[in-house]
Amino acid sequence: MKPLLSVITATYNSEKTLIETVNSVLKQNYTNFEYIIIDGNSTDNTLNIIKNFETIFNEKKIIYKWISENDSGIYNAWNKGLNIATGNWISFLGSDDVYYENVLEKYAEKAIAKPQAHFIHSKVKLINEKKEVIFKISDTWKWNNFKRAMKIAHVGSFHNIEYFNKYGVYNESYKIVGDYEMLLRAKNNLKTVFFDSFTAEMKDGGISNKNVLKAFKEVRKAKIETANINKLFAFFDFYFYVSKHYLSKLKKHLLF
Repeated sequence: MKPLLSVITATYNSEKTLIETVNSVLKQNYTNFEYIIIDGNSTDNTLNIIKNFETIFNEKKIIYKWISENDSGIYNAWNKGLNIATGNWISFLGSDDVYYENVLEKYAEKAIAKPQAHFIHSKVKLINEKKEVIFKISDTWKWNNFKRAMKIAHVGSFHNIEYFNKYGVYNESYKIVGDYEMLLRAKNNLKTVFFDSFTAEMKDGGISNKNVLKAFKEVRKAKIETANINKLFAFFDFYFYVSKHYLSKLKKHLLF
């Protein structure tokens, strides 16, 4: 039996990118999914774009839900999406991210083959405004690596609804790395499935890139409070990755 997938997109003043994102969802050959948009009460043309897609989804007989109201951040929006999602597997696609063609079918196949998995992930390309690939996220999940840094692609990955039922929804006190904190809860019991294909691309310049120091501080907090990592190791990783980030930026500046 084909699993029902839920794809959730949080938006706020996303008029420049949302059409491409939604079209990438509509182009999928797998249609047993629902698409949910949680809008943060946008003040640009985003809401009109959302409404204009209703007819297309209805014609394709794909479930389409949306809400537009104030929220307190991305994880508050995602939790609202989880609250109305009815799928067995949940994905969070950014309002400036896109799926590649026919990837939902691949996720569904993995979900059928590995129904007890918590998290199905693949490879993702990070691109700049010129559509140039600047980084590729591609790694299998290993606890010893994951407890130090999130090096797997959350974008486009699918989460078993049973994981949320067991470990809870997103902690909204986190503003940047709540996705990492949520997956840390299972510790080394997290059951993951990786397939070696590119499924999505995301644009550079997201909230974590704009608030690097705050993101690293939240990562440190999640390691200590959720993963129960020794504070000494958590602080060592904090200074190591912060230094590595800024040295990388300095190197690029000197080269160009």
